[in-house]
Amino acid sequence: MRLEGSCHCRAVRFTVEAHCPVPFMHCHCSICRKTAGSGGYAINLGAKVESLKVRGRKHVKAFHALLREPGRRAMRSPAERHFCGECGSALWLWDPRWPELIHPHASAIDTPLPKPPEVVEAGLDYAPYWVDVPSGPDHDRSGTWPSETLEEWHRRHHLLSE
Repeated sequence: MRLEGSCHCRAVRFTVEAHCPVPFMHCHCSICRKTAGSGGYAINLGAKVESLKVRGRKHVKAFHALLREPGRRAMRSPAERHFCGECGSALWLWDPRWPELIHPHASAIDTPLPKPPEVVEAGLDYAPYWVDVPSGPDHDRSGTWPSETLEEWHRRHHLLSE
């Protein structure tokens, strides 16, 4: 599925071919919460990196988040979180561990996205007490990261776009 996206100020616009185009996850980890705002909703679409076309690339900045885990020394994530240097909008994540993939933020997508049949509520161990996390039969809850991958979730729901 071809997706069109942009930042808030429109200095950056992009297109990408998404094979996993349904926003399936709400991530409540501190990185998503602090870099993408509110409850997260960040890294939940999957696309082919070679299909990414960007206008306004000079405005794109990248950030490597600090990974802080109890009992371990903080370290920089290899993942690059791309954002607009003008307005701060989160755009996409790219990780060298999966170089063929790019993960656009659903919040940056202008193309109407399908509503997911269920939502994975991830990173609940890190959700602040003030966040009212949805629950019920359409919400799969995970303390940290779900065991099912983005692609596996899309396959199970017959939503994979080849």
